[in-house]
This record gives sequence, structure tokens and C-alpha cells, in this order.
Amino acid sequence: MLDTSKKFSLLTYFLFLLLALLTFFWGQHLLPTLTGIRLFGPWSMGLLLLGLPFLLIQHQARLPQIWEPTVKNKDRIWIPVTIGLAFGAFDVLVAKLILHPEPYTELPPFLQPFPYSLGLYFSGALYVEVFYRLVPITLVLWLEQKIWKGKYAGVAFWTIALLTSLREPLEQLSTGAAWFMTYSCLAGFAFNFLQAIYYRKAGFLANLLIRLSHYLLWHILLGIYVEYVELAP
Repeated sequence: MLDTSKKFSLLTYFLFLLLALLTFFWGQHLLPTLTGIRLFGPWSMGLLLLGLPFLLIQHQARLPQIWEPTVKNKDRIWIPVTIGLAFGAFDVLVAKLILHPEPYTELPPFLQPFPYSLGLYFSGALYVEVFYRLVPITLVLWLEQKIWKGKYAGVAFWTIALLTSLREPLEQLSTGAAWFMTYSCLAGFAFNFLQAIYYRKAGFLANLLIRLSHYLLWHILLGIYVEYVELAP
């Protein structure tokens, strides 16, 4: 029998899946008329379904549910949003105002047409958080509880938090000036590490909101500015 917090957590995740599914059909509809559009494909949708079993074992892994009643909204929503906006503001400052102050002549690959960008980057953030946080961290902590009954829970968490935090900056290792490469690696690691901490502290919604708030500035609002100001006829 599912308790109330687990029911609402699953309902929230199903809503997330529905938004991702709508984005998939939205992209298919736009594909014939827009060149260079990025799609959220069926394979990505299928992989998101793998997150469901890991939501069901959150308490067994000693992790809070999405709507854990003991977690304050300050930790679940407001602090994560603030963290994401801060990282997004720094990225916009560095990448746009310092590295590329001149107007773009076309949308760069990391931006997409608005309002499609809303659906695409929400779905993309969900995808990343499922496979950087929800699956690996839950699995490791669940296995630790099953094998060692919490004896090494701290070691297990900090180890998997470190490893998952290194993944994104290494996968997206940039080229260019040494200072920018250093900034990208350090900022990327810090961003992911804070997400891991808030996943353990406040649940999946907290780390997802950190990324969504970052994407709001970095992908969506910057994209609106480039599309409707710099590319305006």
C-alpha cells in the first residue's frame, strides 16, 4: 500500500512524463518547418520510464520522496531555484557578455526556438536528472542499505556524489582559453555536486529545480533574447 507522499510523488513524476511526451509530439510537428531543431526522441522517453522503480525505493535508500512531508519548501524549492539562477547568471555573463558580446547571426546549437525551448529543456533537464541523480545515487544507497544496513551510507553517498558530479563536466569538456576551460570544469562540478547534496537532503524535485532554474536563464531566456532581439529583422 502506497503512503500519501509516495502517491503524490509518483503522480508528479507521471506529470513530468506527460510533459516530456507532449514535447516529443511537438518536436515532430515542428520538424518539417524548422531546420536545426533538436528533438526529444522516443528512446529518451523510454529511458525516463526507468526512473519509476527508483522512486518506489526512495525510503529504502534513506532518501526523501519528491513530496516528503518532513522536508521544508525552502529546501525543496526556494534554495534550489536560487542556486540554479545563480549558476545560470554566471554562465550567461561568461559565455555571452565576455566570450560572445557580438550579436549572433543564427541561433547557436545550445539554443532553440521559443516556445518549443520550454518543452525541450524541461524534458532535457528531467532526462539528465534521472540518469545523473535518480538512478545511480538511489541504486548505490539502496544497495548499501541492503548489504551493510547503513554502516557505510555516508561513504557510499559521497563517493557516488563525487563520481556523478564529474560526469557532466568531463562529457562536455570545452575547448578554448585555459581560463574558460577551468571555469567550465569547476562550475560544472560544483553545480552537479550541489544537486547531489540537495537530492539527498530534499528529494528529486530539489535537484531538478536547480537544473531547470539554470536552464531558464541559460537556454530559454537567453534564447528568447537572441531570437527576438539579436536576430530580429
